[in-house]
Amino acid sequence: MRRRTIQYLVLLFVAAVSTHLYFSAQSSSADPSKWLEEDDDDDVQIPIPQRRLSADVPKRDAIVAAFQHAWSAYERDAMGADEYHPISHRGTNLSHTGGIGYTIVDAIDTMLLMGLHDEYTRAAAWVRTSLTFDRDGRSRCFNTFETTIRVLGGLLSAYHFSSDPMYLTHAVDLADRILPVFDTPSGLPLTSVNLATRRGIADALVSTAEATTLQLEFRDLARLTGNATYWHKVEKVMEVVERARLPSNLAPISMNADDGSFARSEIRLGSRGDSYYEYLLKQYLQTDRTEPVYLKMYEDAMAGIHTHLVQTTPTQKLAYIAELMPGGGDWRTSWTLHHKQDHLVCFLAGSLMLGATTAGARGGAGRISIPPKERHVSVPPKAGELTDRGQRDWDVGVRLVEGCMETHRTATGLSPEIAQFRSQENTGEERDWFIKGWRQGGPPPYDARYMLRPETTETLFIAYRLTGDTRYRAYAWGIFEAIEKHARLPGGGYATVLDVDTVPVRHEDKQETFFLSETLKYLFLTFADEDVLPLDGAPHTILDTGAVLTMD
Repeated sequence: MRRRTIQYLVLLFVAAVSTHLYFSAQSSSADPSKWLEEDDDDDVQIPIPQRRLSADVPKRDAIVAAFQHAWSAYERDAMGADEYHPISHRGTNLSHTGGIGYTIVDAIDTMLLMGLHDEYTRAAAWVRTSLTFDRDGRSRCFNTFETTIRVLGGLLSAYHFSSDPMYLTHAVDLADRILPVFDTPSGLPLTSVNLATRRGIADALVSTAEATTLQLEFRDLARLTGNATYWHKVEKVMEVVERARLPSNLAPISMNADDGSFARSEIRLGSRGDSYYEYLLKQYLQTDRTEPVYLKMYEDAMAGIHTHLVQTTPTQKLAYIAELMPGGGDWRTSWTLHHKQDHLVCFLAGSLMLGATTAGARGGAGRISIPPKERHVSVPPKAGELTDRGQRDWDVGVRLVEGCMETHRTATGLSPEIAQFRSQENTGEERDWFIKGWRQGGPPPYDARYMLRPETTETLFIAYRLTGDTRYRAYAWGIFEAIEKHARLPGGGYATVLDVDTVPVRHEDKQETFFLSETLKYLFLTFADEDVLPLDGAPHTILDTGAVLTMD
């Protein structure tokens, strides 16, 4: 498939649980066939901003070298294995019958962005000769969400970058093996799948985030293949979630697979909840801002977040996102606030800023009557270019960046997996946040670890591109230096730091795939020339990639 038209802006998001974003075309929930058949030739000229953000070459190249250090160790010790353990120099697979390309497929688009052609050639050769999804996961079934965002998404990314039909062939094969998970009474996907037998594994409860983080990949595949089944399956999920919404417009982290209702569970923007909120905006942008249902769901959810979850510490005035625990009586309306924030939540800062400049754009001179696709915002936004909601989201997003960066004020300069924020005035404490269960010299609690996660680096990439403010580059470089100092292993690879507040550090023997596919990618893009992946839709400067989001 050739490039989409110049009417689209392009932004790279790899999810994470985290999260890839993928190429798609214009769509209509009322008529998906129109979306699938749309012609690519209706180019619309978008003004290109005069100022461009140039590369910081030494820092960019240092990040490329870090990728090579991580990848070469995996390639040397575990090529073909799903996961890599850099301390013991070995790989493991998610199935006793073999791997499904987790690490390799997840990292291919990063190689191509970085121009690592030799590494790409060897990775592509493995996919061509060795990749198969005929893996029986009876002893350890494949997670639907992880397999979709890492492997299906990675294949789509590789296809859009390279135009090699091999990747699309594999993507169709994998998606067809996953499709049975949607065959539930409610239409919500089951959490696990046996790829060899093409059978979903029954679950009573479904993670809200996992169910609502499949849409971008399957819509993209529908566009590429013309098969609307992929589109309908994931669209049904969003209809179920919309019908189940609570009065607060916030989503608990668990749903019932049978009837599609929310189960009594926490409300949080961390694990099992995060990407539901993230993908509301991205689905709206992926469908070319033509789907008002996603805009309404996004705006309602953001209103719920601002009303119930945005908090400020009393001493340092740090912004953070709290959690809600179901209380007594009617749990749907009775909640208890917990001042806890996962590292995962730091995606929200950049997401709010992106939403402010897209869903929250007036289009200049305070006008809101012009079509959404024709609204453009300066870098950084100027007065009058954002709606009141857009300005609210922008301001909170900027504050949340600072709150997330405050959690990097540790002995290592790395942030913990989970931070607890103080809700009362400090009494001589150095920080307005702490790590639950941590004590000097004691065994490190789970919350104290840094897993090479990408959420803060993603936010810093977005913040820098939307503002041009070099402080965001400085923040990103500080994180990279901390990773190099404390997570890099001399024998090759990078590993989880078990306690961010104790030096010298101890490591866990695992290099997460998202370190290659997301963390280093966002750092690279933050220091690369803007034309490597522009946000203003200049198509001649970038390659097709499924890891990017098309926006007008």
